[in-house]
Amino acid sequence: MALQDENCSPVKADTPHLADEEIRKLMVQVEGWQQVEAGGEKQISRQFKFKDFKQAMEFTNRVAELADRQDHHPAILTEYGKVTITWWTHRIKGLSRNDFIMAAKTNSLLQQ
Repeated sequence: MALQDENCSPVKADTPHLADEEIRKLMVQVEGWQQVEAGGEKQISRQFKFKDFKQAMEFTNRVAELADRQDHHPAILTEYGKVTITWWTHRIKGLSRNDFIMAAKTNSLLQQ
């Protein structure tokens, strides 16, 4: 099953982070995303470009609706003509499969 067709699963505080090898395998499935680190936590991030602020806000709102439906929420920075989305699993302070599912779903929003 493709990542964008999966749904997020609840993550408990004792759920382990994804191993580096699993992260590498999942990264190839989410075009345009890059692994970053902030505050010692592994995250994935992507910047999306738009014609103007209105289009950037419309995309931001679609990501917010998606995040609420999946109960998994990103950091979102909306600026004139661009939106930066960063996914990580706050509860485990690192990456889970949910982050890659949401990255794939975020990518699919561009095609809608």
